[in-house]
Amino acid sequence: MRDVISQYRIEKEPYYRVVSDELSVFDAAYSVRMPMMLKGPTGCGKTRFIEYMAWRLQKPLITVACNEDMTASDLVGRFLLDATGTRWQDGPLAIAARYGAICYLDEIVEARQDTTVVIHPLTDNRKVLPLEKTGELINAHPDFQLVISYNPGYQSVMKDLKQSTKQRFGALDFNYPEHAIEEEIVSHETGVARDIAGKLVSIAEMARNLKGHGLDEGISTRMLIYAGNLIAKGVEVKKACCVALIAPITDDPDMRDALDAAVTTFFG
Repeated sequence: MRDVISQYRIEKEPYYRVVSDELSVFDAAYSVRMPMMLKGPTGCGKTRFIEYMAWRLQKPLITVACNEDMTASDLVGRFLLDATGTRWQDGPLAIAARYGAICYLDEIVEARQDTTVVIHPLTDNRKVLPLEKTGELINAHPDFQLVISYNPGYQSVMKDLKQSTKQRFGALDFNYPEHAIEEEIVSHETGVARDIAGKLVSIAEMARNLKGHGLDEGISTRMLIYAGNLIAKGVEVKKACCVALIAPITDDPDMRDALDAAVTTFFG
């Protein structure tokens, strides 16, 4: 059954730029299999971080992109029909618990609260996953760890984690890197010159100051990499910024004008 889990191994080292002490803290958390929560705005590097840590720890990584239609069966598993009748198929959470992978639930607040409660028995001293439909109780493999991420900026009364869930996790706070580090990341990931990368970061910093003042979200590091990739492929700088930085985050004419002005300020 090793082939079940081998497909989730990360063979090539992902690029991750260390910002603080997050590596040593996560190493310690994994050593005691502490469930971990990665908190921060969208596109700031949370997913890349856990990919890097899975590679660093040489553990398989099973990632689940959570959404509001996701059911407990999508995580745990379900019966399927085939030519021989019905058979049980483990879901991603069950596979990770059974075979010893890191299970990463990305943007967990997008999932319904009645779905997320299935993780509770895996996040306390029990370390088990009950499969109610089969009657099986999976005792988590010694290498299993549960990691979740979410964007605190999306918190609301209707869409947030219950305290009974939050308190089962240790938490690492992520944010957009300081200017020099983000410039380095954008340049490395796209191949554009450092001065161009630096100007892109400056535009993002201006946009982030508008969050809550006309913008729901600022320009993320991921979006800067998109813009840099377009520029590296020969797209004119202002057009690349419009396509990758401005159009995706606002349709408001005045806000677009303000962001266009920021692009002109740095790129002329």
